[in-house]
Amino acid sequence: MEPVAGQDVRGALPEGLADAIRTTAGDIAELLRGAPGTGGPVPGSEWTVGEAAAHLAQANALMADIAAGRPRSHGDGTPQSLAEANTQALAAFGERDAKPLAAMIEEQAGAFLDAAAEHPAQEMLITPLGPLTREVLGSYLLTHMLGHGYDLARALGRPHMVDPARAGLALPFMIEVMPRVTDANTTAGLTACYAVRLWGGERFGVTFTDGTVSVDRRPPERPDCTLSIEPATFLLMALGRCAPTSAMARGRVFAWGRKPWIGPRFPRYFKAP
Repeated sequence: MEPVAGQDVRGALPEGLADAIRTTAGDIAELLRGAPGTGGPVPGSEWTVGEAAAHLAQANALMADIAAGRPRSHGDGTPQSLAEANTQALAAFGERDAKPLAAMIEEQAGAFLDAAAEHPAQEMLITPLGPLTREVLGSYLLTHMLGHGYDLARALGRPHMVDPARAGLALPFMIEVMPRVTDANTTAGLTACYAVRLWGGERFGVTFTDGTVSVDRRPPERPDCTLSIEPATFLLMALGRCAPTSAMARGRVFAWGRKPWIGPRFPRYFKAP
């Protein structure tokens, strides 16, 4: 039987991803509905709570449209162009109140899941970060909500929703786009190979050859450095929300191998869009 709009999409998306998208959108909406206001600043950002929530509502709508097969342009995939597109989109969208934005975030996450139920998960789509399957686009949506949901939780003094299970579901997107978000300034001339092991079993390899990066689901047999990372910490480091030195100091990251000193450098090689 073909899935229909509104039906559970666990058969179309990887196990747990639909529930994680739905739950994360709900967690963010709950944060906003309990907020005393939306004019306060978001730590580490130029946005207010209202602006960050408006951006999430817009981004969820954009990804829902893409998942439904309605192409949308939003920058050219580079961090600078995406930032400019975000600024322009926010300027054209005046809503900053918590309750309407909370409803939009949940509704558009649901619209994405409805679209995913109606279309093949492996179909290639054009997204702000280049071609992605609908399945990986779902991982992108989750990653994006987790990053900004973490920011909103910090801004509002509430517990965040980034946990190992959701971080693991964000991994397919992060692995897919690593070569596209490499920072040419920090990787120029770099030759090194890493094995990355997330606590719980996920493993992959990242190899730099004279500044060019490749990512493989199979780690290299003789890496220069092996990184063992708690999954939620990996996600937060990848999104620029957590410094590798502090994560190591808290025992959330370990590095060893022939060149363990290159471990803390790893996050610097990528620039989150």
